[in-house]
Amino acid sequence: MIRQYELIEKIQAYNPKADVALLNRAYVYSMKAHGNQKRASGQPYLVHPLEVASILADLQLDDATLAVGLLHDTLEDTLSTYEEIKQLFGEEIAQLTEGVTKLSRVAFHDKAVEQAENFRKLLLAMSQDIRVLLVKLADRVHNMRTLEHIPKPEKRARIAQETLDIYAPLADRIGLHKVKLELEDIAFHTLEQEEYARLEKKMMEWREQENLVGRTIEELENDLHVAGAGASVTGREKAVYSIYRKMKRKSLTFEQLTDIIAYRVVVEDKRMCYEVLGLMHDIYKAVPGRFKDYISAPKPNGYQSLHTSVIGPFGNRMEVQIRTHEMHEVAEAGVAAHFTYKEGKAQANIAENTQYKWIRQLVEQLQGMDDPEEFYENAKVELFADNVFVFTPKGDLINLPKGATPLDFAYAIHSDVGDHCQAARVNGIAVPLRRQLNNGDIVSITTNQAQKPSPGWTEFVASSRSKTAINRYLRSQERDDQLRSGKDILAAAAKRDGYTVKEKELTRIVKDLPVDLKNNDDVYAALGQGRLFPRQIFDILFAADKAAEAAQAKAAQADTFAIGKAQEAKNDAEIGVEGLMAGMSVHFSKCCSPLPGEHIVGIISTGRGISIHVKNCKNLEQFSDQPDRFMPVKWSKDASKGTSRFYVCRLRFILQNEPGSLSTLSTAIFNADANVTNIFTEHRASDTLTLRCEIEVYNKEHLNRLIAQIGAHKTVIAIEKTSG
Repeated sequence: MIRQYELIEKIQAYNPKADVALLNRAYVYSMKAHGNQKRASGQPYLVHPLEVASILADLQLDDATLAVGLLHDTLEDTLSTYEEIKQLFGEEIAQLTEGVTKLSRVAFHDKAVEQAENFRKLLLAMSQDIRVLLVKLADRVHNMRTLEHIPKPEKRARIAQETLDIYAPLADRIGLHKVKLELEDIAFHTLEQEEYARLEKKMMEWREQENLVGRTIEELENDLHVAGAGASVTGREKAVYSIYRKMKRKSLTFEQLTDIIAYRVVVEDKRMCYEVLGLMHDIYKAVPGRFKDYISAPKPNGYQSLHTSVIGPFGNRMEVQIRTHEMHEVAEAGVAAHFTYKEGKAQANIAENTQYKWIRQLVEQLQGMDDPEEFYENAKVELFADNVFVFTPKGDLINLPKGATPLDFAYAIHSDVGDHCQAARVNGIAVPLRRQLNNGDIVSITTNQAQKPSPGWTEFVASSRSKTAINRYLRSQERDDQLRSGKDILAAAAKRDGYTVKEKELTRIVKDLPVDLKNNDDVYAALGQGRLFPRQIFDILFAADKAAEAAQAKAAQADTFAIGKAQEAKNDAEIGVEGLMAGMSVHFSKCCSPLPGEHIVGIISTGRGISIHVKNCKNLEQFSDQPDRFMPVKWSKDASKGTSRFYVCRLRFILQNEPGSLSTLSTAIFNADANVTNIFTEHRASDTLTLRCEIEVYNKEHLNRLIAQIGAHKTVIAIEKTSG
């Protein structure tokens, strides 16, 4: 445990001008605020903020960040307030402390949603000031160091997994290499204790071999000196988790690994990096395909080095990283290596720093997601993605996640280019939009204003930016469809019930409806979504007619019972439904397309007879206050056997837009003993085709069999049952 005076000494060692009075005030305030609180280890809670501040001091950060390290839990775990922190320490420190604070005072019913919302808050805060992330990572490091004191194994596992999913990748993205490795190793040890112990034992046995590393470093330095290159050489072991991940990724045993040690050659300037690379390849035999130039194309976290693999002086295959002293400092300390606050620059300059561009891009990419869990999962995908570097025809470098396609490239250029992307050429050759890109590819895009995104596009893009843009467009189109559908639903319901609904009257009652809506378009969209029903509108607009309408419905029901049951058996045989009343017309509702095998209910409609619905049909909600209109019915035995007659089902198919796709679909439907009665093309894109079909099937079991058989074809991307 570090003490306050030791912390001050550590800070003054790298910053003699540190504001000691500020740090002492923050320490005293934190001590009083946390009072007698204890950690899970039984230690006083104050130990934690002191250790967090010490970790930040190891990164040689500024006074404000160190003060926040001491204060970071006061807003979350004590009675302290934002205004109090602001008054005592200033707005800058108050905002940073607020940025690090979880949403602990908001009640969540789902732990996953709470986790996602807290991460969203962190991401937005660190996009404004990177120091929020630095404090959060220091906080996580100390929590992981003391993780064994948490009594519940499931909670330890959850924290460790979250660390691997989010915090280690974040540390990597800002270049905090040591922090990333420590977080990964502790998390791995928590989640896979036996595997960790096995690999650690292997590492100890490997270290006990003859001093291969020391001899290799000595030989490398000597060879470079003889060649006239002044350079220092060091070697560093890979962390246990890094070894485990490589073994898993490449299906290797420990004995097959050849780069347990990474050798670093540090030189004076960039020109010397390339000269030493040439010398290395002249002195030792280079391993083909193992060269990477991160100097001309740096990683998103600012990392720069030349990487190569050679057969070393003792026949050992080794990985060599060549960099300047400045590059080495960035590789080791990340953003802390040239932290702009050390130079007294304004916060605005930090927001404009290109090193943090990826954070702002990530926030922009994820802003369109209302679902916090979707936000969280997409952020994890983006953080974990390896990189592919490709070029525009003009030579501009574009950084994309691994597995990216020309469509990802188009959206990286601009969302409009992506939305209207029709075709692509890679290295001068026309390729499908779903073709994965490789490092060094030169990509050009052809656009067409008539081209629009389709649902199938989300299946083969890799970046969150692309998926968010596609989903945003589809949602806007979906709203247009919902508006049209809602207007049709309201018009049909009004015609059926004998009402006339005027726009002005609808505007007058918008605020009185049971759903939170702002205008008529919201009303139509809610109708199209099934969140609102015509009956709810009619009950407010035509309240005076409601009693008369209910009486009319009851009278109609009484009349149907009076007709008798002479032809009931005939109706059952013809329709396939039992429980109907003779003389009433029957039709199967298009909104849910009921099939034998599904639970059904009848709805008595004035002037239209009986409508048969599936019991879970969303449109039944509009009749919830009219139980007299419900009629208990069920499928007849003949209908359930599925041999008496066909019933119409409506399906939507998304196919690959290639020759033979439609033929494959129709043949598959025929082979499944079904029949197409109608077909509509909803959307055609360069690579997908969306069709809506009315298909005759015997029953639900027949439909499931049909879907399974059609879905087995590689040209079929998706199938869904839809309304008419």
